[in-house]
Amino acid sequence: MGPTAVDPYLTLPDKLVLEELLKDADGKNNAQNTSETVQRLQNLNDEKHPTFDPTVFLFWDTPQLRVRLPAIVRTWLLEPYMNWAKGITRYPTDAVMVTHFLLYLTTSVPSALCLMFYRFSWIHGILHWIVQIWYTGTYTLMKHQYIHMNGVLAPQYWLIDKVFPYVLDPLFGHTWHSYYYHHVKHHHVEGNGPNDLSSTMKYDRDSAAHFAHYVGRFYFLIWLDLPLHFLRSGKRVFAFKSAFWELGNYTFIYLMWKYVNAPATICVLLLPLMTLRLGLMAGNWGQHAFVDQEDPMSDFRSSITLIDVASNRFCFNDGYHTSHHLNPRRHWRDHPMALLKDKTRYAEEDALVFRNIDYLMITFKLLQKDYDHLAKCLVPIGEQQVKMTLQERADMLRSRTRRFSPQFLEKEKNNPRW
Repeated sequence: MGPTAVDPYLTLPDKLVLEELLKDADGKNNAQNTSETVQRLQNLNDEKHPTFDPTVFLFWDTPQLRVRLPAIVRTWLLEPYMNWAKGITRYPTDAVMVTHFLLYLTTSVPSALCLMFYRFSWIHGILHWIVQIWYTGTYTLMKHQYIHMNGVLAPQYWLIDKVFPYVLDPLFGHTWHSYYYHHVKHHHVEGNGPNDLSSTMKYDRDSAAHFAHYVGRFYFLIWLDLPLHFLRSGKRVFAFKSAFWELGNYTFIYLMWKYVNAPATICVLLLPLMTLRLGLMAGNWGQHAFVDQEDPMSDFRSSITLIDVASNRFCFNDGYHTSHHLNPRRHWRDHPMALLKDKTRYAEEDALVFRNIDYLMITFKLLQKDYDHLAKCLVPIGEQQVKMTLQERADMLRSRTRRFSPQFLEKEKNNPRW
């Protein structure tokens, strides 16, 4: 694929954003074009507009389904299902949330119950785990929307909205409420700063040894580190609740292993937990690998944006991480529009935008120290980045992965700007 080619499998919003940024880099864009693209993105999210495009499935965009499916399927299956699902979700764009609830309730839950209480086999158990790994990215980012927006279902379904995490979370490796306390009440408060337990600032982000320490600390000590952090911050209620739910979930797993079905517990509960925690930390490493030494407190300079397939098509626009940090309560469908509206600020702040690479691959390429590949994936924004050679871009990216000195981190711990 050439340097300016656009992947045809990108979501429509990703295509529109990438085309705008590439035209900017080539000097072939103007404010009128950008304004028209922003309006087009806004119309896609507006239920009253003729071009409104609800997300129903992740593999296929709704306009494609309407064109390619036989008329009888569209009339009697797609449209009735879409209208029904839109009435259940909190936002009319989010029919896909119902699609995935149904998917998990008809596959993950029956499979887990069969393994735990009916008949266990290692072949079934390992296949169950593999399917859960495949599901986990989408479920986790659905939960991400859930914890930031206080639910994903319409108000009349509040009871289901409250109860489903207790059933589904352990099947995907989440411990009850831990994602909420660590991500919303801790990570977004500390913002990858010196007091953030998941901060990347004290590590060289291209060091395998540092990455192993980063993952290992979270793996084995987060059950203790997070409550202690809340205690040091004077948030005793958060400290108690985070410890209670984390340790309570561990107790639940132990009881299932001890008294119900040990092999099934390994496949259904323990392996997903171990896999997810590695994935979460590897992903966070990629999300916050590039931190500008000149202004590490800036969300533009401590997080990145990805315009690609996996993060945005299958994980609810998780690639727009800078936009998410700028406004954690921004709906996932609004991120592409927000970036284009604020692209001048992105350029002025020397923000980083990548294409055709996911967070996990960014982490992998960093550990390989393959900055040439990362530089090729960079979408230059702003005059300074556009003028850089490929080698200069690689050197710039390398400079943003250097660890901060212990003296700097210690001095900044009490800085109210974080």
